[in-house]
Amino acid sequence: MSSCKLLFLLLLSLGMQMTHAAPQIERWQTTAGARVLFVETHALPIVDIQVDFAAGTAYEGTGQAGVASLTRELVELGVAGMDETQLADRMADVGAQLTGGVDRDRASIALRTLSMADKRTVAFDLLRAILSTPQFPATVFEREKARSVASLKEALTRPETLADRALWSAMYPSHPYGRQATAESVAALERAQVRAFHAANYTAPRATLTIVGDLSRAQAEAAAEKLTAALPATPGMTAIAVPELPRSGEQRIAHPALQAHLLLGLPALKRGDPDFFPLLVGNYSLGGGGFVSRLMKAVRDQRGLAYSVHSYFQPLAQLGPFEIGLQTKKEQAQEALRLTREVLAGFLAQGPSDEELLAAKQNLMGSFPLRLDSNRGILNSVAVIGFYELPLDYLDRYPDNIEKVTLADIKAAFARRVRPEHLVTVIVAGE
Repeated sequence: MSSCKLLFLLLLSLGMQMTHAAPQIERWQTTAGARVLFVETHALPIVDIQVDFAAGTAYEGTGQAGVASLTRELVELGVAGMDETQLADRMADVGAQLTGGVDRDRASIALRTLSMADKRTVAFDLLRAILSTPQFPATVFEREKARSVASLKEALTRPETLADRALWSAMYPSHPYGRQATAESVAALERAQVRAFHAANYTAPRATLTIVGDLSRAQAEAAAEKLTAALPATPGMTAIAVPELPRSGEQRIAHPALQAHLLLGLPALKRGDPDFFPLLVGNYSLGGGGFVSRLMKAVRDQRGLAYSVHSYFQPLAQLGPFEIGLQTKKEQAQEALRLTREVLAGFLAQGPSDEELLAAKQNLMGSFPLRLDSNRGILNSVAVIGFYELPLDYLDRYPDNIEKVTLADIKAAFARRVRPEHLVTVIVAGE
């Protein structure tokens, strides 16, 4: 690499360190056993709290696919002393907002509230009730179960949903990450199963609290203690099993859509793996960099086979997927698939060029501060650090970890993690 390029990267890195210092993260554990991460910032009179439980779909029992999502829906729809309407009204009275969701690893409950004492005290009390005293009313359970069934039936009419579900099933044929709810599995769920899933998984040792905003350390400690005091202190989680790598194969699903949906993937990367940064930088050049990526240039710009094409890594508690995806006219599906495989094979053999490597680093380092320019952005990043137990200086070292990636690092990481003999392919298209 030329001295000019090195100087540019050095100045870019120094500039970011001077003007966009990573937030200072403090960490401790509550008396009940929940992990807490806290970032104090008084830029806005707002407090954001996210509670992540190890209660994602990977923890569902056999025959209970869908119970994790249904449980997460129900926890905020009625607590001790308040039904769902009363709870929502109290939240609205103090201007608080609830969000959250479920993925393979986590069930998340997030609260945003004003930091004034009279507002946040009410909001924290409501969050505490949601965490520790959900009631799962029978009528609400039946209503939400029916909604979930209807939503699943509608989703399964869409080709992109069929492709995504088929890919996960093919990547993880005998692993919890491949387990997916169906209309039938959700319809068969009973209220007692939701209660049991909640009791087993929404516990203090399985919880991580992330607090960002206008509080002192002492106030954050008091809030964390109060929020988790009533959570069960039962033992922590059992580790998710390491998935076996699938055999390479191709699956076709008939659908009347005019566009063919193509997905390729395999289990590849877990959180905290040393290969993360070489794969992140390399994938920017392969398919993560939008219009400057190789896949986009080859498949869209040069051949006009797709409007867009992407690739990404999704690290999880265990090996999360590497995925390539695109849509094309059904009569062009085979040509687009052949070209995509050629581009991937070329990248695995050669890695990025010097110019591609420099461009990837410039973009990833330059855009990184934008991920930390708001309370919510900080919350999202710090919640990942807390739940997956990454180093507290992870954000501080992020630019340096990108800058030091070499071509040899990228080629070696891709050779370890993206092995064509395990790459599965799903095509959803008309006959």
